[in-house]
Amino acid sequence: MKKNLSKHRILILGASGYIGNAIYKELAPYFKTFGTYRTSKKIFENNKQLFQYNLEEDDVYEILEATKPSIVISAIRGDFNSQTIVHQHIVEYALEYGTKIIFLSSANVFDAYSKYPSYELDKTLSNSIYGHFKIKIENMLLRLPKRQVAILRLPMVFGQQCPRIQDIKLFISENESVEVFPNLIMNVTLDRKVTQQIHYIINREKYGIFHLGSTDLVHHDEFVKQILQAISPEKVLLKHVYTTNDDRYLAVLPKFNKLPKHLQITSDKVLEELTK
Repeated sequence: MKKNLSKHRILILGASGYIGNAIYKELAPYFKTFGTYRTSKKIFENNKQLFQYNLEEDDVYEILEATKPSIVISAIRGDFNSQTIVHQHIVEYALEYGTKIIFLSSANVFDAYSKYPSYELDKTLSNSIYGHFKIKIENMLLRLPKRQVAILRLPMVFGQQCPRIQDIKLFISENESVEVFPNLIMNVTLDRKVTQQIHYIINREKYGIFHLGSTDLVHHDEFVKQILQAISPEKVLLKHVYTTNDDRYLAVLPKFNKLPKHLQITSDKVLEELTK
């Protein structure tokens, strides 16, 4: 992709988190990119593009005024009430200055629907506090002019250094069991693929709702077992968790807002990357 530093000023809320940092690394060579971090570390403090920001205590307006972003990417985590206030402030800023908001949402906005996978235009409904929160922010953003919003619903995101893989390795090293959900049918994605997809959405000025999961579905237990076979020569203890007697879907499939073929991914490709 050609460098396009002058066109956009991008602010990533949560740029020190796992996905936020991957997005920052993807976009920084191409755009004037700023980010926030919560915990002081030399690597962040020495980067003049990054601002320390405490969700519960600091005012996001100060960072918005300092960075003047044309795009805000929300990958922030933390207290849900504080996040709600932050997003209200971002929406007010967007209305005043025409800023675009890219929001990282979740398959959990559909976790009350268990009988089938979910598509972009399906009505959201959640039984979880996390899913409820994501729906609340989505609804807030969807009141903005259409071209100012991109909602990216993510399934489980994997990568070689992702927290899920790190946790699995820790459980193995401590001889503890790894939880698997035999009845859960899901789709998955790679951190690297998500960042490429976001880059494309920015470059092509796409907007709307995107489902960024793999184009195929997998059973949670089978997928995790394949990861375990690759990262551990020993037999790993498994804890089978049954939340229901029937198969349960938690998958976000694209139907209307499909990205080009080279930006789509399959579960086999995710496994291939994880088991290199």
